[in-house]
Amino acid sequence: MSLLNEFKQFALKGNVVELAVAVVIAAAFGAIVSSLVDDVITPLLLSPAMEAAKVGDLDKLAWGPVKYGKFIAAVIKFIIVAFALFLVVKATSKITK
Repeated sequence: MSLLNEFKQFALKGNVVELAVAVVIAAAFGAIVSSLVDDVITPLLLSPAMEAAKVGDLDKLAWGPVKYGKFIAAVIKFIIVAFALFLVVKATSKITK
């Protein structure tokens, strides 16, 4: 069997194709979560702190060199993605039972 045929069989296996689709969907979901957190949730949660600090940009919300505004946004993104993955795993395990 030639190397090209072996690669073709490998690339067209169900698991590889499903994994590729999952990666593309995850990237798109990541963009949605980033926008939700950066544009909606974080400004709502941090607006009192931003007003008190007299800053209009999340990147400028800092205490000395520590940019805690960006850190809080990253934590919120992680929690949303982790919860979404939890729901997917839970639904998948329920379907397979």
